Amino acid sequence: MADIAIAPRRAKTEIREANAWDQLKHNRNWLGFWFMVPALAFLIFFLAYPLGLGIWLSFTDTRIGRVGAYVGTENYEWLWDDAIFWLSVFNTLLYTFVASAIKFGIGLYLALLLNENMPFKAMLRALVLIPFIVPTVLSALAFWWIFDSQFSIISWSLKQMGLITQNINFLGDTTWARICVIFANIWRGVPFVAITLLAGLQTVSPSLYEAAILDGATSWQRFRFITYPLLTPIIAVVMTFSVLFTFTDFQLIWAMTRGGPVNATHLMATLSYQRAIIAGQLGEGAAISSAMIPFLLAAIMVSWFGLQRRKWQQGESND
Repeated sequence: MADIAIAPRRAKTEIREANAWDQLKHNRNWLGFWFMVPALAFLIFFLAYPLGLGIWLSFTDTRIGRVGAYVGTENYEWLWDDAIFWLSVFNTLLYTFVASAIKFGIGLYLALLLNENMPFKAMLRALVLIPFIVPTVLSALAFWWIFDSQFSIISWSLKQMGLITQNINFLGDTTWARICVIFANIWRGVPFVAITLLAGLQTVSPSLYEAAILDGATSWQRFRFITYPLLTPIIAVVMTFSVLFTFTDFQLIWAMTRGGPVNATHLMATLSYQRAIIAGQLGEGAAISSAMIPFLLAAIMVSWFGLQRRKWQQGESND
């Protein structure tokens, strides 16, 4: 009797297993989900967990070598009255806005130029990538030498031409230091924008330009009514990444100026590192890092809403 009772349950279990296997074989969404599980686990372990831990630490008084206690919003209240923190916010926004805007302008121009028929085009495309593939620290050290107060090649050249009588203290002056780090970021970031936009330009059908030329369209009109509209989705994506990378920049600033002089080049990322690791105040450093999240989300949402508005204008679905 026991064997008779167990047999139907085994049959039901086998049927369920068979249905699950059939669903896995025939349902692509179900199969795709299981393929995404390893990547999802990776993201949760290396991104979601550290992010959650950082937010939690921002509500504690944790220090290096000592487990902290929950202090509520005390770290954020302290930052609200911290002039250096607000200076770092201003520096970060200035650094991000100016560098991203100039990178976009130069990158778009290079992409349009490299998309034209010209001799040695393949070699030029490879050369454009050099600033991007050089390690950030090496680039920072090179710029640190170029802008050095004693051995600057720029100051030496200007002195040889008789334009100045003494070396320019590029990294010792607040205004010059900001200009220098922004210039270094632009030099590194332009290749990413240029090559990505160039890839987008390669997808535009030449027949559209040919038809526009036959209709008497000028170069500006072809760009305004063909190139730019078709390139808009790629521009939104590449500029989102450019803003995120620039806003969270750390290596370039830390290797060149350490946030100086007098905190003139301190970004939120470098200030967070200084407070958390060097000063040992993990809770305060985590609060500064967490304060970056709203700015990053705002940049992402602006890009997303821009893309959705573009789809709506073209009559496409928002899926």
